[in-house]
Amino acid sequence: MTAAVMAFSMKGAGSLMGNRVVVPMPQQRRLIRSSTTTCMAKTKETTEVNFVPFQEVKPQLATVSKTDAPTESFARCNYEASCEHAMNEQINIEYNISYIYHSLYAFFDRDNIGLPGLAEYFRNSSEEEREHAEKLMIQQNRRGGRVKLLSILLPETEFNHKDKGDALYSMELALSLEKLNFIKLRELHRVAANAEDAQLADFIESEFLQEQAQAIKTVSEYVSQLRRVGKGLGVFEFDRYLSGQIANGAGPAMGAALPAVA
Repeated sequence: MTAAVMAFSMKGAGSLMGNRVVVPMPQQRRLIRSSTTTCMAKTKETTEVNFVPFQEVKPQLATVSKTDAPTESFARCNYEASCEHAMNEQINIEYNISYIYHSLYAFFDRDNIGLPGLAEYFRNSSEEEREHAEKLMIQQNRRGGRVKLLSILLPETEFNHKDKGDALYSMELALSLEKLNFIKLRELHRVAANAEDAQLADFIESEFLQEQAQAIKTVSEYVSQLRRVGKGLGVFEFDRYLSGQIANGAGPAMGAALPAVA
């Protein structure tokens, strides 16, 4: 048989490269078939939908079926006990601060103190902190936790300070409380982050942290202004200006710059 005839007869078994015929060995053919099969399997695996809702929902359905309605929550889902406990602590913090602000309101509303602007400011601040506590309670119930109200400490009732006077001392106390609250809110956020609870972390960020940072800034300005004006006529002018701001709708966290007092 001539070389040309041999090359033609072996064309189906191999490939012609130049003047040579390359014939795959049996082992090479097996590898090629195996590689092709693997690629097809991978392609098939990535395109398949693996979510089987009626199978995957069975554990949740079993949990719901076993829930004791009078004592357990139907809504609870991936809500860690650490988050539930931290939320109840923050509710207590908000109520305690609200109670102190209410005491400040009563102090400045006395006839022998006579600073209605400061009285109204602290009354509004007390209501705002109580609203924060209620927001946290709504969130606790939304996630299937249990609200447990803790004890509230008795606040001071006298806020006169020998050197600073009543207005400056009270505003410095308010600034300290706002800073403490910011720290506690960040601790609550950290608990949520450690539990990988994205919903709770987002709730704290969107509903509290920004507003709390602004409150610290506003009260810091009030402290600076009261340090400048002194304890006598300056406090009277500050109180009158604060009354005007409240009448115009400025909340405790908004504030505005106080004009210079003559």
